[in-house]
Amino acid sequence: MNTNVIDFDDAGLALALAQLQQGQILCFPTDTVYGIGGSALDEAAIAQVFQAKARPATVALPMLLADLDDLSKVARDIPDLAWRLAEAWWPGGLTLVLPAVAQLPQLLTAGKATIAVRVPNHGQLRNLIRQFGTPIAGTSANLHGKATPNTAQAVAEQLAGRVPLVLDGGFAMGEQPSTIVDLSGEQPTILRQGVISAAQLSPWLEA
Repeated sequence: MNTNVIDFDDAGLALALAQLQQGQILCFPTDTVYGIGGSALDEAAIAQVFQAKARPATVALPMLLADLDDLSKVARDIPDLAWRLAEAWWPGGLTLVLPAVAQLPQLLTAGKATIAVRVPNHGQLRNLIRQFGTPIAGTSANLHGKATPNTAQAVAEQLAGRVPLVLDGGFAMGEQPSTIVDLSGEQPTILRQGVISAAQLSPWLEA
């Protein structure tokens, strides 16, 4: 497999959309780091993401949404706190862990009853997801356990032959991944502190 790098312009968006519609995966810039993903509802595409990253199947994949309104399509029993956090921090670097709807592929959730979701603050990526009409199962564009590259060319070099297309959106300005907050239990828990600090979230989590 050849790994092609193309600009994330209108032509690149059209090619990426066709790629997703054909059940293929690709790499793309986000507001945090470069990501790799495919259709979140296509088990074959999800399997490609795991294979390309050499990611253990026991580690669930997060999901990228185009808009806040898409949240209720993939999560259930959504607490009021989730809506408040989403309205305050989406689009942006906050990932929420919530109970998953039953229709999601087991491979995506690694057999768990939860799903991690966020709306990235990247207009072109959100436009791609919106036009595709299906959330993207997306995670960092690196081999499992390796550092995440911050340029499209570096992504292509690390994942050479593992992914057919890398969308070049320039230097990924986010040096940290998203912050993950688990809202699936009785108390909110910060699982990973990333671009949004615990201090920034405290007004919501301690209210």
